[in-house]
Amino acid sequence: MGLAVSVLLLWWTLHDVALLDVLRHLGEARLLPFLGATILATAAFPLRTIRWHYLLRRDGAKLPMVPLWHATAIGFMANNLLPARAGELARAYAAGRLTGVRFTAAVGSVAVERVLDGLVLVGLLAAGTVLGGFSQTTTVAGVSLARLARIAVLLFLPALGAAFWLVHWPEPALRLGRWVLDRILPRRWSARVLDVLTGLLSGLDVLKSPRRFALVVCWSVVIWLVSASSYWLGFVAFGLPAPASAGLLLQGLIGFGVAIPSSPGFFGLFEAVTRATLALYGIAATPAVSYAVAYHIAVFLPITVLGLWSLSRAHLHLAELKPAEGAAEAGRP
Repeated sequence: MGLAVSVLLLWWTLHDVALLDVLRHLGEARLLPFLGATILATAAFPLRTIRWHYLLRRDGAKLPMVPLWHATAIGFMANNLLPARAGELARAYAAGRLTGVRFTAAVGSVAVERVLDGLVLVGLLAAGTVLGGFSQTTTVAGVSLARLARIAVLLFLPALGAAFWLVHWPEPALRLGRWVLDRILPRRWSARVLDVLTGLLSGLDVLKSPRRFALVVCWSVVIWLVSASSYWLGFVAFGLPAPASAGLLLQGLIGFGVAIPSSPGFFGLFEAVTRATLALYGIAATPAVSYAVAYHIAVFLPITVLGLWSLSRAHLHLAELKPAEGAAEAGRP
């Protein structure tokens, strides 16, 4: 289904655009700003490693940064090459293999990371909308920006609240889980699933420390501001008349858009969202598509190459990163 969605979106993006015009516009891009955009976009991944270090840090113990970087690079490379967002589990699996952290704890930390990313993106999306001078009724491809922000808040705020409740009062949740599992599963499977849930709760440990949580939130804002800056430098490279706030708006819509099933690497989806968003600023289809294709490749290639290099350094294989392989590790320390 994801492949079909990607093909349909690619057709919509390219159906009225002349390929020769796109190639000509690509050739006119300014190299220095585009290189800066590529560097900033790639720099967001090491920054994610720093944030993940705080998420996984527990009882004063620090995990080594280099293995965590390899796990981060492997995970995002897997998102680019494997279907079904396999990179999220691949990252946790690689972290377990390289640092000894429990797989379920790593998965729990990734879940917290995703919730915080969603809330930060909502805030920056709102800022991009206000700074861009758009009204509450503005739509992108028929989707209201205000409605998208409301839906995201309704999804992410309760999730964060539930995570806070679980990590501060785990016993009621575990008792309830044990009571339910004992009635629907054999005892040995019930104990195994409960062990997995306990491991997931340990991945929410960052929520216990106000200082660590504040650091994680700050790093989340930094990561997405760096990413938005890379979008803006791309506008400069292609001579697009879009303000810096357009980077905030575009990254927010892409960030939420990738939740739609699509091919590995989000091809088609990325280009369609970019074209529709840049149309708000009066940018024609050809320069918008040229920018989308070039920027997407510039983001896709570096982390994919770095991830494959990290995979070889870690003596892992791509076949090991399938979700089923990671799930098999869930109960292991």
